[in-house]
Amino acid sequence: MRPAGKGPLDSLYFHYPTFPARHVPELDGLAARHPVVIVGAGPIGMTAALVLARYGIRSVLLDRKATFNDGSRAICIARPSMHILERIGAVKPFVEKALGWRYGRSYYRGEQIFRLEMPQPPGEKYLPMYNLQQQYIEKFLHDAVAACDLVDMRWQSEVAGIECRNNGVSLHVASPAGDYRLEADYVLAADGARSPVRSQLGLRLKGENYEGKYVIADIRMDHDFPTERRAFFEPSGNPGGTVLIHKQPDDIWRVDYQLREGESEEEALHEENIRARVGAILRDIGHDKPWELEWWSIYSANTLCLDDYRHGRVFFIGDAAHIVPIFGVRGLNNGLADADNLGWKLAAVLKGEADEKLLDSYSPERRGATLDVFANATKSTRFMTPPTRGWRLAREAALSLSLKHEFPRGLANPRQMQPYTYSESPLTPYTSRDAEFVAGPVSGSASPNARLADGCFLLDRAGDGLTAILFGDGAANAEQAELLEQLGKLDRRFVALRIQRQGSAATAGAIADADSEIARLFDAQPGTLYLLRPDLHIAGRWKTITADEVLHTARLCLGRTSP
Repeated sequence: MRPAGKGPLDSLYFHYPTFPARHVPELDGLAARHPVVIVGAGPIGMTAALVLARYGIRSVLLDRKATFNDGSRAICIARPSMHILERIGAVKPFVEKALGWRYGRSYYRGEQIFRLEMPQPPGEKYLPMYNLQQQYIEKFLHDAVAACDLVDMRWQSEVAGIECRNNGVSLHVASPAGDYRLEADYVLAADGARSPVRSQLGLRLKGENYEGKYVIADIRMDHDFPTERRAFFEPSGNPGGTVLIHKQPDDIWRVDYQLREGESEEEALHEENIRARVGAILRDIGHDKPWELEWWSIYSANTLCLDDYRHGRVFFIGDAAHIVPIFGVRGLNNGLADADNLGWKLAAVLKGEADEKLLDSYSPERRGATLDVFANATKSTRFMTPPTRGWRLAREAALSLSLKHEFPRGLANPRQMQPYTYSESPLTPYTSRDAEFVAGPVSGSASPNARLADGCFLLDRAGDGLTAILFGDGAANAEQAELLEQLGKLDRRFVALRIQRQGSAATAGAIADADSEIARLFDAQPGTLYLLRPDLHIAGRWKTITADEVLHTARLCLGRTSP
């Protein structure tokens, strides 16, 4: 919603383009069959198209709208998502525009009770979190899509019907240029929380709805507080509720405030009431300068998902598959991980580099990630929006004690998003090998990064396919060389990274670990091997090489064998 007198896309800071409906070949009777059709050109759908394009896979990208989504909506991009954006070649404008942060503060009745500090290891390339309005997220991804000749972007194109077959999917597409039939090998439904594709297939999300509702208000103001997440419990500007404040680019600030019990949603959304509540919140934080209202909306906290993210040759990604509470900024980031996870697998299958049964791992992995999000986000949601009188009393007691005691203050931590560990995935068969290590990243987890002597980063050297990180003193011995050769035969995109510790003879192509920091990070010794998937999660690790296990893991990651 926008202030009186303004159009639906009248923004203080962003220009919304209008994309016309195109005359497409199908309207002339040219019935081509497409490898992939993606329904929904939000951040998740566009990312999926770019992941596929990275591997040379063409896709058709449909969206029923004529422009980007309005309002700031999803604004927090986590470090793992920045790595995804980097791998699809779109990260540069995000780094230039977004506001990075790693700190947060929580207050109770005006007094600070918790200080959030997200870890920033010296070897990490990106900060833990970046704030950027969703319009910019979509614009930057669209710029990358427009520059890619492997993505056929079609705006004002709505899926009016879908027919699933054993060997493909047929879509009925309606557009102002005319209606037509679109044939695809696979369909990715990235069409949001109210997914028409999901509805047309008779599928429904299941889970829990929470009663607490929050108003989102985007405002423009000149305010010098640094880029940190601020949470206010029981502030005088919103008595009985909670307030969240985030700084965004262009002097735009996101204010989220909880409606009080019994407060009418309809009344709360009236412009005069929005202005009164936001004005009181700003006075509460000491801001008495002018400010402008940009846009507002409302949301509630839900934990909902499909029983299975795959329906034959239709895959669900992002909000079409799951809806998670915003606390901990998991929605956008969880969806980007969906797109990345499915993208590399589907590309490998379509390229003939992997067996189709590799696709069976998508739903267990990403639904597992969703359930993990639910477990963490539910704790935050119950604290941020207590569902019962008992929860409200418990929160009040914890907050009151936090004024003088340390032990309850962590409850005010919104538990920021962390990448999911695929330890129970069918692609991670040897988690028992973790027992050989004292530290380091476990099997299934996202690989850590490390800064190299030349100023680059370890993960910059990873390949598009499987990557082995092998630690040693010099050239690979016969067993190691044979294993690397076999991995290269299994996966033509395979890359081997040789980590050479201090004091060993220089080996061509090896990465020098002069201070042994990389070895410490991975708890490695000479002969240790880590096998990374294309999404940079660890498929397995071995303190000393067990070649048959490494090769079996590689085959699983290519769908070449059953677990």
